[in-house]
Amino acid sequence: MDHTPVPLGWEAPAMLVTDDPAVHQLRSLLTLAEELHFGRAAARLYLTQPALSQQIRTLERRLGVQLFARTSRKVELTPLGQALLPLVRNVVGAADELRHAARHPADGKDGLTLRVGLTDCAATLASTRRVIATLTTLYPRLEIDFRVLDLVEQATALSVGKVDAAFAYLPVPDGLATEPLTTEPRVVCLSATDPLARRGTLRLADLAERPMVSLAQEVSPVERCFWAVDPRPDGTRVRYTDHHVSRVESLLSAVSFDGAIAFLPAVAAELFPRPDILYRTVADLEPCAFGVVWPERDGENCAGITALADVCRRLRDQGGLPSGTMRRPDEELPPAGRG
Repeated sequence: MDHTPVPLGWEAPAMLVTDDPAVHQLRSLLTLAEELHFGRAAARLYLTQPALSQQIRTLERRLGVQLFARTSRKVELTPLGQALLPLVRNVVGAADELRHAARHPADGKDGLTLRVGLTDCAATLASTRRVIATLTTLYPRLEIDFRVLDLVEQATALSVGKVDAAFAYLPVPDGLATEPLTTEPRVVCLSATDPLARRGTLRLADLAERPMVSLAQEVSPVERCFWAVDPRPDGTRVRYTDHHVSRVESLLSAVSFDGAIAFLPAVAAELFPRPDILYRTVADLEPCAFGVVWPERDGENCAGITALADVCRRLRDQGGLPSGTMRRPDEELPPAGRG
């Protein structure tokens, strides 16, 4: 690459081609980093495998580094590729924020706006929908802007100010206030071909030899250890795969293809039925809690968060928060800003 200094006063030609990476190439990098399999990554991106390979090669050329080590059997991130992932996610996230801001400019309406983060699981839970429905009824001037979050964004969106509050599974890192809503069992996800899947109920000791699908490194240690049960009750540490997933679908694909396991809320069996995955009860696996989280502040919370927390406490104390998903699968969340 030519590093000759550019003279002062020089203006770029109108058709100058840049070597900066394109956002769609960075998205391809993130998807392949999760799947570690060109076929699965290409399918998620609606690309052919040759097209995805070309995008990755072009990205590597533009950055001047090797991001993946490829063999006939395996695809792995290089150490430098792994180190660059947080920066890549920041760039892609900023592009998403820019697009959202351009498509949804502030309209100056009177009232408050609360940005609420939702994962795929959270959006379908009965407790989430009950809280939102009650909130919009009691506070008609409160506009709610929903943001869909993946597993990584669930851990980072609050800290970077992308959302004001989020519906999330607990535990969460220090610095976040919580209002627990419901509890539910956790289950183990197994490949349908795993011999253990033939058994109806398992124990953690039965799963000791199975590696856990690794969540992305941006997920906090407290969350990673809870969802992996690391260490196990006997003190042994867990072995992890190299996937670093940020989406439930990628996690399940890793379980199906690579013989690993993962623990998820029991509702996942209803939300993500797949012929290649079986969900099994683990007798000595502690349940998980679900609730609303927001950043702790020294001063008072914004009015929207105060209203949300108040509704959560009121419904929980009244026993009005059912577990599981809504009985009517076609029911939709109220649109943002509905009053």
